Amino acid sequence: MSNVFIAFQANEESRPLVDAIVADNPEAQVVYSPGLVKIDAPNRLVIKRETVEEIIGRKYDLQELQINLVTLSGNLDEDDDEFVLSWKH
Repeated sequence: MSNVFIAFQANEESRPLVDAIVADNPEAQVVYSPGLVKIDAPNRLVIKRETVEEIIGRKYDLQELQINLVTLSGNLDEDDDEFVLSWKH
């Protein structure tokens, strides 16, 4: 089993994304560093637009997450509703 991960700048704009990721990925591990927050998950990590919208209370375009994105690891599959990192075997 291999981990995928995504990392964001540690700021107020990223906090709802981290909360949404934790809500939708119960096996995810969050690591906070100065200026950076990294989320690791075994094999698959999903960010759901609907979950982010529930947390922030407004419409959200998943492309907005790229403003604070630092790096990621895994195969990316995205559409208007989900941003998914996974290792496809």
